[in-house]
Amino acid sequence: MHKGSLQFLLVEDDLDLATAIVDYLELEDIACDHAANGVSGYNLIRDNHYDVVILDLNLPKLSGLGVCERLRAQGIDVPILMLTARDTLEDKLKGFSIGADDYLIKPFAMQELIVRAQVLSRRRSGEVNRLKVADLVLELTTRTASRNGVQLKLSPIAMKLLETLMRDSPNIVSRERLIQGVWGDEQPDSNSLKVHMFNLRKAVDANFDHKLIHTVVGQGFVLKESV
Repeated sequence: MHKGSLQFLLVEDDLDLATAIVDYLELEDIACDHAANGVSGYNLIRDNHYDVVILDLNLPKLSGLGVCERLRAQGIDVPILMLTARDTLEDKLKGFSIGADDYLIKPFAMQELIVRAQVLSRRRSGEVNRLKVADLVLELTTRTASRNGVQLKLSPIAMKLLETLMRDSPNIVSRERLIQGVWGDEQPDSNSLKVHMFNLRKAVDANFDHKLIHTVVGQGFVLKESV
């Protein structure tokens, strides 16, 4: 992956169109990886962090709908902008029903692609109802968490902290971001985050050999299988 302010992935088998999109994004200071088929695209999304995925509907090996369906089933909430030559309501409804966030009909203006993708990059997808890291599962609809099938007892604040860490996994989340995500502008006293993180760690890791929540000195916290 490249370094850049935003990281996009384009999954598109039309190489001329893909080259034009990647070049245009780079002019806008947006780094963009490219995959030419659905399987490669799915593997890249699974193994990397992207701010937005631009996903063609008709792809070899695995369709755009198939990629989207697999990602959402696994709790991967990256925003997805679907590209399609089909301009029918049925196709759009099918895409939205399995977790696409927005649609763009070919041919399209590059500037519209940029604007729509940037809007999506400012929010994670709301289509996911389950987050999973290793044997830790968070059900967003019922606000319940379990590890290896064992229900975890979490306070509402611990639940918010866990959701923030799991949505960003395996990336590091700063203390400032955690505080903002849980308390917003009403900043807690200096020990609140420390106390709630202690309790969250106890609930998530105390009874298990493999620890999932790790402190990254000087940076924040990360939730993943290993450090």
